[in-house]
Amino acid sequence: MRILITGANGQLGTELRHLLDGCETAYRAPSSSELDITDQATVTAYFTDFQPQVVYHCAAYTAVDAAEEAPGKAINQRVNVDGTANVAAAAEHVGATLVYISTDYVFAGDQTAEYTVDAQPAPRNEYGRAKYEGEQAIQRLVTKYYIIRTSWVFGEYGKNFVYTMLNLAKTHDQLTVVDDQFGRPSWTRTLAEFMTFAVDHQLAYGIYHLSNQNSCNWYEFAQAILKHQQVTVSPVTSAEYPQKAWRPRHSLLDLSKTEATGFKIPTWQEALAAFIQDINA
Repeated sequence: MRILITGANGQLGTELRHLLDGCETAYRAPSSSELDITDQATVTAYFTDFQPQVVYHCAAYTAVDAAEEAPGKAINQRVNVDGTANVAAAAEHVGATLVYISTDYVFAGDQTAEYTVDAQPAPRNEYGRAKYEGEQAIQRLVTKYYIIRTSWVFGEYGKNFVYTMLNLAKTHDQLTVVDDQFGRPSWTRTLAEFMTFAVDHQLAYGIYHLSNQNSCNWYEFAQAILKHQQVTVSPVTSAEYPQKAWRPRHSLLDLSKTEATGFKIPTWQEALAAFIQDINA
């Protein structure tokens, strides 16, 4: 099977490469200079030459706050909307299955109930808007696709909340973390495993939600990350920690559709413990 990974050097793309390497599965993982997804002609030519059968579209602009104003706003549009549309059109042209990673930020995050896969998106920041427009482009242009929404991503190969907390604990004895934003952490390994599971088991095409089981707020997540560190963590409200981009207050993704596939989802506590064991090793 001819497999193509976009964004292969990012946090998720790197995790996916390691997973496929462990399975001795061949793939192509071009750098952004080799495959500029914002250049439609380049994308079309690359896909026509390689003829991928599966495309794992991990490339994304994820600077949520920077996306609220120039120049990040324009980059967010080019990569997450225009780039995704270019990849979608090229994937359809060669008959490939496209796996696209989206986000809980497509929802307003103002309800306490879990968001199902068919809940109406209503993004409240620029990053969420762009990712939702990426979803719409894929649904419009591609026949065979998996849209996988995830949240609160952490992993070994990039910047994320877990590394931020661990690094701050080295230089601070007191930290404050918001306690009024609730969601589900997602380990990149779990996410990568479900991406390949969907393709390998030929799941029904459509939208899926994938994060680790159980929920928490950021303060509770930080406490779990730092439970063996000599640091005091105190809760604060979002109003006390203002950010440029709106953060959903409740963005719990309903996992029932994914669970029904037979894919086993670890709890975020189990995922975090395994992750920390890996990086300590």
